[in-house]
Amino acid sequence: MEEIKAAYSMRDIVERYGFHPTRAGFIPCPFHSGDRQPSLKVYDRDFHCHACNTHGDIFDFVMLMDDVDFKTAFQGLGGEYQKPSFSSRMKVYEAQKRQEMRRKVRERIAAQKDLNNTLITVYRSYMERSEPLSDVWTDCYNALQYQLYWQAELNDMEARW
Repeated sequence: MEEIKAAYSMRDIVERYGFHPTRAGFIPCPFHSGDRQPSLKVYDRDFHCHACNTHGDIFDFVMLMDDVDFKTAFQGLGGEYQKPSFSSRMKVYEAQKRQEMRRKVRERIAAQKDLNNTLITVYRSYMERSEPLSDVWTDCYNALQYQLYWQAELNDMEARW
């Protein structure tokens, strides 16, 4: 698939269908009607219509223009379909499992952040109602500092995932 993407630019594919991009790279969008001015921007490797929000790569363009599935578009651009091997299916399975694990971790982080925000609100509320430097105020202050630290850690974890 990457070999085909490297072999064709988006401009090559668009010109194959009889469109000629302007110097700025625009053509009238073939996926919606009523264009007074060209609204589909042709980039080097993909396209985007600023009117109907259709976008994609060379395969998406061929699929939409010819109303075909990915396999037909792939073969139409010179790709050869090979039955997936066990190792390629395993790679797909492993990638799906990694993606699922990341999703679960992000959900756990989000749940922990919600709980942490609730605790921060509770500790601040107790501090406001307590006499400054009393035992309750001091305990809430310390707990609040811990929750703020933990919030920063959760933000770092979220950024990594």
